[in-house]
Amino acid sequence: MKSAETPIQYLKTIGPKRAVAFEKIGIKTVLDLLFYFPTQYLDRSKILSSNDAYFHVANGYEEEITIVGEVVNKEIIHSYKRKFLKVTFRDSKGFFDGVWFNGIKFFKGYFNEGDFFAISAKPAITRYGHLQFVHPDFDKLEGSESDDFLNTGKIIPFYRIPKNLKEKNVGEFSFRKLIKLAVEEYADSVKETLPEAIVAGKNLLPIQEALKAIHLPTSQNELNKAWNRVKFEEFFYFELLVALKKSFIKNDIKGNKVEVNSKLLKRFLDSLPFELTEDQLSVLHEIRLDMESSKPMNRLLQGDVGSGKTIVALISMLMAVFSGYQAALMAPTEILANQHFAGITKMTEKFGLKIGVVLGSQKKKERERIESEIASGEVDIVIGTHALFQDNINFKKLGIVIIDEQHRFGVEQRAKLIDKGRSPDVLIMTATPIPRTLSMTLYGDLDVSVIKKPPASRKEIKTYLSSENKLDEIYEFVKKKINEERYQAFIVYPLVEKSEKLEFKSAIEHFEKLKESYLTDYRVGLIHGKMKWDEKEEMMRKFLSHEFDALVATTVIEVGIDIPNANIIIINDANRFGLSQLHQLRGRVGRSDKQAYCILVTKEDYKHKGTNNKFSFEFMSQAEIERNKTAIRLNALAETSDGFKLSEIDLKLRGPGDIFGTRQSGLPELKYGNIVEDAEILFSAKESAFGVVELDPRLTSAGNQVLRKTIRQRFRNHFKFLKIG
Repeated sequence: MKSAETPIQYLKTIGPKRAVAFEKIGIKTVLDLLFYFPTQYLDRSKILSSNDAYFHVANGYEEEITIVGEVVNKEIIHSYKRKFLKVTFRDSKGFFDGVWFNGIKFFKGYFNEGDFFAISAKPAITRYGHLQFVHPDFDKLEGSESDDFLNTGKIIPFYRIPKNLKEKNVGEFSFRKLIKLAVEEYADSVKETLPEAIVAGKNLLPIQEALKAIHLPTSQNELNKAWNRVKFEEFFYFELLVALKKSFIKNDIKGNKVEVNSKLLKRFLDSLPFELTEDQLSVLHEIRLDMESSKPMNRLLQGDVGSGKTIVALISMLMAVFSGYQAALMAPTEILANQHFAGITKMTEKFGLKIGVVLGSQKKKERERIESEIASGEVDIVIGTHALFQDNINFKKLGIVIIDEQHRFGVEQRAKLIDKGRSPDVLIMTATPIPRTLSMTLYGDLDVSVIKKPPASRKEIKTYLSSENKLDEIYEFVKKKINEERYQAFIVYPLVEKSEKLEFKSAIEHFEKLKESYLTDYRVGLIHGKMKWDEKEEMMRKFLSHEFDALVATTVIEVGIDIPNANIIIINDANRFGLSQLHQLRGRVGRSDKQAYCILVTKEDYKHKGTNNKFSFEFMSQAEIERNKTAIRLNALAETSDGFKLSEIDLKLRGPGDIFGTRQSGLPELKYGNIVEDAEILFSAKESAFGVVELDPRLTSAGNQVLRKTIRQRFRNHFKFLKIG
């Protein structure tokens, strides 16, 4: 039997020169080619004839359809408005047209008489009675493929063909032939990558059968089973790494056993000018149990913007410090680190603690002093930015590491800080609410604590949708609040500079306009991402000290400091921002007991009018959701301040996308599975993976040898991050 590990150059028709082009896209062996999966399929059961399509459109059908036809004519037509390319196709029942207004030169050269194409789009009937598709999607078919497909009900796969393959004359047809050859000659030699017990227990296709079905499917049912197998395996190994990581931390690493000084802790709690919420007390109880254990804490603290995570972090550090350990708090920006330093110094001044701060901007003499005090143990709590990672920062007895806004730091950076102690307790904080599906998947190795309710003193931010024709009223309101209540305002724009290609508003352009119009008599500052970090820090410091009434900004303020008087935020072109980002931006205001306001400004009016909730997912088809995504997003933000509810909506609207952040986690990225659409497969795979590790944490049993081998081959680089949350 031929081996699937055979170098790609030895597959018929490839050879050494073409092999170089394949290797550039990661296909070095036949096995790599077998795992280069189709991006879409053409299914005979979903194809209409031109006649049937005409009938559907005439009766009001508005969904996308697919027709297979042969090119019979093409011409560039010059109308009185603009020119366009019309390509006429024919199938066994009649004719239909494809029309292109853009890319005319390219499409004219691509569509040639006698070629067969599958054309997909929402069709229309012209005033002359022609069936027409405007800028449709299309897939090229070989004549024999077309006949075979239409006569037998075959399913045809389509692959992404990179430019360097096309340059070596590997096109759509030849690539499908190569895949067919590889499947027929090598698929049976592919070694199984899951234990037999799991394949049988979960009723999965063997990997050899799954590969055949993905590339050469004979039915939709078979294709579904094949993709189920591939997604299950991907999720399974992802979760296996998570389970091994959790097992390693809990069972293989000896942590610091903190003996909490209850008297000192009570004195500190009594000194606070406010009562802790039930959620905060519950979370602190979970953290205390972790810290009193001899196993290292590895906990994620989720809390919405303004929910009171910082005081929980401080009390957690004090548990360690009052027990003789040092504590480290890592913040994403210098100005936030400084704010933490000032706040913690003030709150702990009666307890004789030494608080230190480590920043990249410190002068050499000051840095050497703080380094010496940290190394000697003189400093109890160290607050800093990424500067804490540096090799010359050494702790005498580091007991706990707290990482604020963890997604701002890469896994290797976090590892460097954690390695400065002897398996210190780790508390990771995030103000980005994470949907349950995501937290169970990405953070399955962490114990999760959640602060759901904000302190009672925090008023809910009033959020309004407004179109641009109300700007006069909006700025009258802003000026009134500045004059009467000393409010400050953030004014956010999506771009730094004006763009000719995009019509989004720019911060720099509107900063000048605002100073000359609405805010002539007011102090206005500007902050954006193209500034140097020290310029941004200085601008935020000035805003904090009330040297500006308003700060024009880009999303650089998304993670920032508490500014008590900043109680208005105007977000321009709000439709251009994601829901999670809008929620984070809104969280920049409302950091005091005053009423705060968020005003979402758009060109169009997206405000929902009516009594019933038009944007409820329960009453909308997928097509309606797609059409109304922007309105759903903006109305959801106006209707609720619950970040967890918003995160679930965001996940449904746009999938895991950049919320997932596996690059930062040290875990592999998902190529095939989607944690929203494939949640059932995910949970099944997670159950299997955690079950395996619970029974065999070192994967030493005979049945799990395939797992050990696969992990060594695929995931060797991920093991160095096993102890990092």
